[in-house]
Amino acid sequence: MANLKEIRIRIGSVSSTMQITSAMKMVSAAKLKKAQDAITAMRPYSNKLSELMNSFSGSSEDKSFSLKRKINKVLIVAISSNRGLCGAFNANIFKEVNNLKSKLEFKNSEIHFLTIGKKINDSLSKTEKIIKNESELFDNLNYQNVSSICENLMTYYLSHEYDHIELVYNSFKNAATQIIKSEQFLPIPVSESNDSLKMDYIFEPSQESIVNTLIPKSLKMQLFKAVRDSFASEHGARMTAMHKATDNASELRDELKLTYNKARQASITNEILEIVGGAEALNN
Repeated sequence: MANLKEIRIRIGSVSSTMQITSAMKMVSAAKLKKAQDAITAMRPYSNKLSELMNSFSGSSEDKSFSLKRKINKVLIVAISSNRGLCGAFNANIFKEVNNLKSKLEFKNSEIHFLTIGKKINDSLSKTEKIIKNESELFDNLNYQNVSSICENLMTYYLSHEYDHIELVYNSFKNAATQIIKSEQFLPIPVSESNDSLKMDYIFEPSQESIVNTLIPKSLKMQLFKAVRDSFASEHGARMTAMHKATDNASELRDELKLTYNKARQASITNEILEIVGGAEALNN
């Protein structure tokens, strides 16, 4: 059994750790509220815009963004966080990326990566080719910065540098649950059912010009939603992880205090026995 001094040092160390994890939990909870409100507000607009584009792009004469072609080169946009201490948040992205690499559709293709987040960049840079790292995006997350990344992705696709672009990110469900998503970014998946086109729409000036204007906007919004989803998921995952860490530290501290009290009681008992034994020896 460890001596009393060692146990006291461990109790102090665990208490300090518990204060840090508790503070991180509160910080993440405050940031989560703002991030959650942002993604909840933009999700209906983004989903409806993507739904319209999937329907209209199939009827458009310009197939630049929707025409499927033979997949020789694939670009995977992997979105993680810049910091750790958020449970399996980043590890799940790495697992999904490996699953995509073994996908039958991409098996004979050359796969490159564009990373958003230092953690996934550090993991993939050891074995994979990363064409660009956009981790600084989280330092100033806004639509304009995401738009510039999206414009680069569209250029890669239109110039036939890549034949398929895939997004991998954590979708926010609630503070305790994040859903790993893999979305086809380009070419735009065309809806087989054109029910929306059967509605009595009036296009002004024309369907072609409207579709060609809205497609880039839809793609930018899709990428912005994915980054926002990942950002909210990160704070939810970190808040949950720090909450569990605080609970575990509290349990460990209580166990150490119990051990300390037992050891202290045993030490006092031994001292009393030694005093009594010494007194009896003097009497004899």
